[in-house]
Amino acid sequence: MTGELKDGDTEEEILHSFIRKQGNIYKPNNKDMENESLNEKAMDDVHTKEIDLVNRDPKHINDDVVKVDFEDIIAEPAGTYSFDGVWKASFTTFTVTKYWCYRLLTALVGIPLALIWGIFFAILSFVHIWAVVPCVKSYLIETHCISRVYSIFVHTFCDPLFEAMGKCFSNIRVSTTKKV
Repeated sequence: MTGELKDGDTEEEILHSFIRKQGNIYKPNNKDMENESLNEKAMDDVHTKEIDLVNRDPKHINDDVVKVDFEDIIAEPAGTYSFDGVWKASFTTFTVTKYWCYRLLTALVGIPLALIWGIFFAILSFVHIWAVVPCVKSYLIETHCISRVYSIFVHTFCDPLFEAMGKCFSNIRVSTTKKV
């Protein structure tokens, strides 16, 4: 074992010969380490995936909120029409103004708001993972002991009491008569 290549051996064969057939010592149940290393490289990272520039709302979260068109805002009933040119100019003005104002606002405010929302959801995730879930689990563990003591108390004292009261009152008959 001098580290030199023998006749017919490639570097890749020597590299893979060090991987045990039963798996890595750090992952003993892994039978096929070579395929796993390829799969890890092929997995897409969430932060580097390409975004869809055509369909920007793939989960349809804004379907019922932002669909505002000219016809939804301005409408002329039958018999009270303006000039056709005015109607066309109004439509164009509304549409172009809405389009460019939205683009301008997103250019000026979109990135700072994205930063703020990213920080907010990072903090929310952090608090949920590191504070809320452990507190709830701790509470459930602590109340489990109390619930067992309470259950024993109810079964020992309350169940016989209410069972006896039920037997006593089960023989009571109430009848109503109506006097005319």
